[in-house]
Amino acid sequence: MKRIFAVVILLSSLGFAQTIQQKPLYELKNEIKEIPAQKPELNLLSSPQDKGKKNVGLAVIYSLLLPGMGELYAGSYDVGKYFTIAEAALWGAYIGINAYGNWQKDNYKSYAAANGGVDNAGKNSDYYSAIGNYKDINQYNDTKSFNGYYSEMYDIHKDYWKWSSTEDRKAYRNMWVSSEQAYTDLRFVVGAVIVNRIISAIDAVRLVTSYNKRLSQNNSLSFSVSAGNKFSSLDGINLLMRASF
Repeated sequence: MKRIFAVVILLSSLGFAQTIQQKPLYELKNEIKEIPAQKPELNLLSSPQDKGKKNVGLAVIYSLLLPGMGELYAGSYDVGKYFTIAEAALWGAYIGINAYGNWQKDNYKSYAAANGGVDNAGKNSDYYSAIGNYKDINQYNDTKSFNGYYSEMYDIHKDYWKWSSTEDRKAYRNMWVSSEQAYTDLRFVVGAVIVNRIISAIDAVRLVTSYNKRLSQNNSLSFSVSAGNKFSSLDGINLLMRASF
């Protein structure tokens, strides 16, 4: 690049010198007087470094709203698409597991009413947990009374239950455990959704930072000189140098 620049200057100088030698001195003086006063155009650094840069904060917000969108904003969705796919899969799992938990909940309530004589009106989760461990309300109340937990005893009429057999109680217990396990799994799915968004946001920050760094490195250095359009037989002298890093 330096050699090309030197050759351009040398050729321009030789052409300029030959032009001066071809004309009498008095003609050159007259033409030089006609040159309008101009300031040399000098632009040593012309680089719109701030133009086109990405905002790191926006990338984080996009990824937190929908994983992969921060990468898309950074121009690297080939990586971000996997976060989007993971997000869709996790929400699909959440919907499926929640539906299964609700289905098992309806099943064990119906089973308790049909095989244990339970009235499901106004019963809470503690009640449905307890009836799977005792054959009837009397056994439950006797155990609580023996251990001094009188406040936890149930009303013999309102909270009555009695399983027809041990097998019925165990079948009910299995349905209840399946439902509760499904609801527990939902917590892990929600945790995975949060982690997926955090990782996507971190990745988006990395990509945006890399993008802005590359943009800053693409500086352009331009240098130009012009001497008007009335200099002897030359229409003008223009010298341009541009370098990219």
